[in-house]
Amino acid sequence: MNSDRIEGNWKQMKGKVQEKWGKLTNDDLDVIEGRRDQLLGKLQERYGILRDEAEKQVREWERISKSAPSSAPVSRKSTSGS
Repeated sequence: MNSDRIEGNWKQMKGKVQEKWGKLTNDDLDVIEGRRDQLLGKLQERYGILRDEAEKQVREWERISKSAPSSAPVSRKSTSGS
């Protein structure tokens, strides 16, 4: 997963990012807006880690996210007969 993909799917990814890194606030996520460099910076700031460690965590998260099945909701046809 590259930075373009993070940006393009940011609305869907926000929840997963906050689930993984719970110290990130909604304001942090608004600042990040899917930009990988901003995510790295906020991880450093909130967790007090070096950029190399933030990079390692994001790479691992990207790898796992890429291989995980999509959690997109399944659309169902209405059976109301209208």
